[in-house]
Amino acid sequence: MNTQDVLVEAYGRIRELVHKAAGGLDQERLSYLPEPGANSIAWLVWHLTRIQDDHVSEITGQDQVWVTGDWAAALGMEPDPANLGQGHRPDDVAAISPADSSDLLGYHDEVMDRSVEYLRGVDAAELARIIDDSYTPPVSVGVRLVSVLSDNIQHAGQARYLRGIVDRIM
Repeated sequence: MNTQDVLVEAYGRIRELVHKAAGGLDQERLSYLPEPGANSIAWLVWHLTRIQDDHVSEITGQDQVWVTGDWAAALGMEPDPANLGQGHRPDDVAAISPADSSDLLGYHDEVMDRSVEYLRGVDAAELARIIDDSYTPPVSVGVRLVSVLSDNIQHAGQARYLRGIVDRIM
């Protein structure tokens, strides 16, 4: 197994978790909050997808799918490239409330497909390429890809856990 295969496999696990967390849910279940101020499945999936879309787009030099596609409108939001979910308040979390999981998963799948296409072509030189020198040490593509992977798996796991709660009580 080479580096590309490992990365594609790892990122593929995110897609599996996301689909298990959100697949087949309606608006009520996607938007369920276990307590005030918590995040919903819809918000968690949206947020992790926004992080991946933003960071991989930065690496590849492409515009974000969120900005160039129709997903923002489909989810009732503005295509603001800076809106990744950091600092969201309860009203912001509640605003991400799709009628069902189709548009949310459609956006996730398009971002994932684009990421996997890129990952299939990475090599050692690409992974070592510095993309942000405002940190010490500077951030390489490899470090950024691991950061996205870590963030996405954590949030997908949270969404999957929340799905278990939703399935039991609703």
